[in-house]
Amino acid sequence: MAQREKLLEIKNLKQYFNVGKKNEVKAVDNVSFDIYKGEVMGLVGESGCGKSTTGRTIIRLYDATDGEVIYDGVNVHGKKSKKELKDFNRKMQMIFQDPYASLNPRLKIADVIAEGIDIHGLAKNNQDRMEQVYELLETVGLNKEHANRYPHEFSGGQRQRIGIARALAVQPEFIIADEPISALDVSIQAQVVNLMKKLQKDKGLTYLFIAHDLSMVKYISDRIGVMYFGRMVELAPADELYKNPLHPYTQSLLSAIPAPDPISERTRKRKTYDPANHNYEGNESIEFREVAPGHFVLCSEKEFVQYQAQYKY
Repeated sequence: MAQREKLLEIKNLKQYFNVGKKNEVKAVDNVSFDIYKGEVMGLVGESGCGKSTTGRTIIRLYDATDGEVIYDGVNVHGKKSKKELKDFNRKMQMIFQDPYASLNPRLKIADVIAEGIDIHGLAKNNQDRMEQVYELLETVGLNKEHANRYPHEFSGGQRQRIGIARALAVQPEFIIADEPISALDVSIQAQVVNLMKKLQKDKGLTYLFIAHDLSMVKYISDRIGVMYFGRMVELAPADELYKNPLHPYTQSLLSAIPAPDPISERTRKRKTYDPANHNYEGNESIEFREVAPGHFVLCSEKEFVQYQAQYKY
């Protein structure tokens, strides 16, 4: 097996928020994982589990409370000059969840897409700028006539395509997609995900794909991490996670995916997760352990032995 090249290393990342004078919310609590060049890393969990905060902290929209984000060998959260920040912002881009709120309603689509081109000086002149905009629009399945319109003239799916074009405009290496399909109709979701898969293959992009729809995440991801209340509780290759879910929370998530067969759906039993059985607070024996090659689970030493015994090779 060829050695994969690490693009991103997240080490013991913490993002805490102070709510009031005494309350502290541990949105991201000691999370560690790697992302390799050319892969799609999925990050799933219920609303409020910290997955979006993880993405926003990685890209420096939030300053990390503690831990490291190493991108291409450089600590993202270390002190940076304006030039270093500018170079970093070009390499790493984000596609936001809400295609309605993420586009400036006062700008024409050409100016929305070309904002990054202008900031980084990627166009020789205005003609070159517009040619790049037209090419980006065509790349995401729109046409050059759309360049002179405003965001309110587009549907949600079209706006998300514009958001993808904007992210691609600066020729990034790594894209964080923060629930990019959750605000879209089901019929449009597949189109956007298929577009992202095609772009990833054609341009050699690396994605962190954040979502709560496990079936869609499996479709696009090479590996999947599962988050619960700020902690990553399981990480495995996509097919492996569905075949061998070990953590009870992962099992409960997978059991909630509806089946296409109405008969089996009526009789199927769903698993419920009781967090009282997994109180990790202050338990020093709780670690992210490798149960099988590439399959990690947050567990105690006792649970680790149990998971190894129940693992299906």
